[in-house]
This record gives sequence, structure tokens and C-alpha cells, in this order.
Amino acid sequence: MIGSRGAGGLLGTPEPTGPRTVVHLLRHGEVHNPEGILYGRRSGFRLSERGQEQAGLVASALADSDVTAVLASPLQRAQETATPIAVKHGLEIVTDEGLIEAGNEFEGSRFGVGDGALRRPANWPLLRDPFTPSWGEPYLAIAHRMLGVLQRARALAEGHEAVCVSHQLPVWTLRRYLLGQRLWHDPRRRQCALASLTTCEFTGTTLTGLRYSEPAGASDPARTGA
Repeated sequence: MIGSRGAGGLLGTPEPTGPRTVVHLLRHGEVHNPEGILYGRRSGFRLSERGQEQAGLVASALADSDVTAVLASPLQRAQETATPIAVKHGLEIVTDEGLIEAGNEFEGSRFGVGDGALRRPANWPLLRDPFTPSWGEPYLAIAHRMLGVLQRARALAEGHEAVCVSHQLPVWTLRRYLLGQRLWHDPRRRQCALASLTTCEFTGTTLTGLRYSEPAGASDPARTGA
């Protein structure tokens, strides 16, 4: 268990009551991206063979779970990651725009952590504010839309389990928000591997637990195009 947050964790407040609901935030599997670009919200980026295997591993890991709802980002890689889980549980995928990848002005370029992009003068105007950030969708906006999906998924699967397939930055941003941590961060330190699960546990409508697992194994958080 990574941590917990909720009414029961505050001094002098009552313990939460209600049905136990679990929402798994699943990052998509590895993407076929031979050119190594930052694909962002661009269409046409499918899972690689390894990504398909990773999706299958997660589906197997959740086979005995009481999954009654599967939601996914509209992007192809997320839909393909969600498919084996939905099939295994006999469910239709609910496409939710709130799970989409974060907007990024570097989309379509070979911009990655440690690749020298920070030293290119043409990029400096977009890098002026790492806290919002200036190069893309504000962290707080990401957290708020992901929080909305989290609550929708909890309501859909009340008393059971839901899976929400999204992307690294949205999942990581929501996790930091839920734990009360600052949203700006070092991308190299994200704990959100390919096909990993960030699992939120609710008692009633109150978040009472959060844990992380890697059913498909570890991966490098700084690898562009992973």
C-alpha cells in the first residue's frame, strides 16, 4: 500500500462507510514507434508485439478480479490495451475523453528526457515555466479531468472493480494529486511503468487506499515512445 487519504484519515473525523470499490488506473502497453517520436494525441500509434503481450499479461492478472466496467482513452494504444480485459470479463469498453494523453506542444518531435532538447534555443520559449507547465496541458487540468474519470468509474462499478486505461503522465499526475504532492516533478522519477496498475480503493465515496503494481514488468519512465 503506497498510502491512503480520506475522511477516516483526518483527526477527529468518522471512518468512512459504504461499499468497497476498486478502480485500477492502467497505463497502456508498449507502442510501435520505430522513429522514437513524442506521439502525444496523434492517431495511428498501435501497440507493438511486446505491448500486446503486456496487455495480455494484465488481463491475466485481473482475470479473477470482480471487474464490471472497463474505460479507456480514445487513443488506439489505450483501446488495444483495454480489449483483452474487456473480452475476458464480457464487457464493452467505455471510451472516456477524460483519460486521453496530456496535450504537449512537442508532439510529433523527437523530444525526450536527456536527449539534448533542453539545449536547443528554439525550444526555450516553451520551457520557460516547468511548474504549469508552459509546453503543454496544465498539471492541475490533467489532475481534475482524471479525478472526474476516477469518480465516474467508481460510480459505474460501485461495490466491484473498474479498469481505466490511460497514459503515463495523466496517471502519474492523478496519483500525485490524490496523495497531496506537488504536481510538477522530474519525469525520470515517475513510477508508472508500461502496463502498470495504480489501484485506488474506495469505501463508499471516500478514497481509502492506493497501491501500485507491475504485472507486465518494469520499464524506463524516461524512454520516449515507450
